[in-house]
This record gives sequence, structure tokens and C-alpha cells, in this order.
Amino acid sequence: MSAVEQPEVTAGSPGRQGRVIRPYGDTTGDGMVQMSFTLPLPHDKLAEGAALQLARKMGLDPALLVHAKAMGPDFTFFVVYGSSTHLVNLGDVHVVEREYPLLSAKDANLAIRRQLRRKLVVVGACIGTDAHTVGIDAILNIKGFAGEKGLEYYREIKVVNLGAQVLVPELVARARAEKADAVLVSQVVTQKDAHVHNTTQMSAAFREAYPAGHVPILVVGGPRFEEGSEQALGVDRIFGRGTTPAEVASYLVHEITERKARR
Repeated sequence: MSAVEQPEVTAGSPGRQGRVIRPYGDTTGDGMVQMSFTLPLPHDKLAEGAALQLARKMGLDPALLVHAKAMGPDFTFFVVYGSSTHLVNLGDVHVVEREYPLLSAKDANLAIRRQLRRKLVVVGACIGTDAHTVGIDAILNIKGFAGEKGLEYYREIKVVNLGAQVLVPELVARARAEKADAVLVSQVVTQKDAHVHNTTQMSAAFREAYPAGHVPILVVGGPRFEEGSEQALGVDRIFGRGTTPAEVASYLVHEITERKARR
């Protein structure tokens, strides 16, 4: 469901501070939302009642059960629909804005040559048990993503793509051997916070292997990372779903420029 202002707030209101919005379903400001979930119950009337109770506790009132399907003998999948009692104040919404310009491949290459006077070395991998290389390949491979060519296309970037299920010690060793300026890690498998555990293990290993102030730029990406949690994970940047190669290249240029200025 898309979100619109409440009826008393006009679409042309300037700025976002103080604007309160509700979801939109059938009519403006009705708060209607649809959500799905699975409960560990066989499909019967008790399970359906439990699903509606959960929906009400999550702020849907009234809540309507629109779909229920058994998922084997012990689980049931539900879709519920209802009016959300919750409001969103846009003034309280905090997002991570891009603080650097988005560069073309030509401008990125020129900036790298000017700052480093050599190629920027990028090592990428999926670590741990993660075998999903779609994300890392979209950023690194020349075919790229969303009409943008990957970092292999940039003549001033040397890309070393290690692929899937790379152990952290192997990643650190290869980064040291290649004298990597940046390490890109993709994490798609997120069950039981595997992406969090793998990332913190990876960042700790790099800080142990490198002298202070000489750790490569550590970048992670994946659909379940929380923006703004870089410090907790020990990395320099987090990229979420929909990230393009140009965004990553532009960030790397920005970061190497900042690091050179600090040194």
C-alpha cells in the first residue's frame, strides 16, 4: 500500500517536518494495509482466530482474514487486511542520505587516477555459507545491474571477485595479497541473523590483520541490513536493495578522497 497524507494535510504541503501520514487502501486516509505471516498451527478455526488476534495486536482494527492456507500439517500461512491504527510523523523519520555526488564512470576514473595514481583494487565475495552471488555480481561484473555496467567496466578499478562461500580468513589473506583498497561483501542469507554474525566476524578479522588506520574500506550489502548500523557492525558502509554499481563506485571515490585528506 502506498502512503498519503491524512485528509487534513494537503498534498502540496511544503517540507516534511510535522506531516502525519496513514496508509492508503480504498480511500484517502483510510489506513488500510495488507500483511502476510505464518503461524505454527494446523489450519483450523483456532489458527484463524489466532491470526486475527495477532493482527489486532499489531494495530489492525478491524482486521479481516482474506486468505489462509495450510503449509504442511503443522503450519498455516495467512493474509490479513485491515485499517491500521498507527500514524507516521515524517518529522520523526530518520534516513541515511547519500552525502557524496553520484559520478559517471568517466568522472570516477578521473578521480581515482588523480587521488591514487594507480588502479583502485577492489576484492569482493559472499562470505560464510552464503552462496547467493547475484548481489555481488550485479555490482562487480561488467554486465552490471539496472542498465549500469559493474565495476569491472571502470578502467581505473581492478576487480577481484572471489565468488561464494568464502571463509573470512581466505578473504583477509586475498585482500592482503592483492593490496586491496576496498573489500565488498554481499550477504543475502539472513536466517538467525547470519548476515550480522558474518559481518562482525569479518570486520574484526580485518582489524586484527591490519595496522590501525590501514584497514581497507569495508563495504557490505544485502536486503536485510539496517541502514545506520555501520558502527555496530564495524564496517564503513552498508548498501541495501536496489544499489547500483555507480553508487558503490562513487562512494569508493568519496571515501578514498576523505582518507587521503585525513592522512
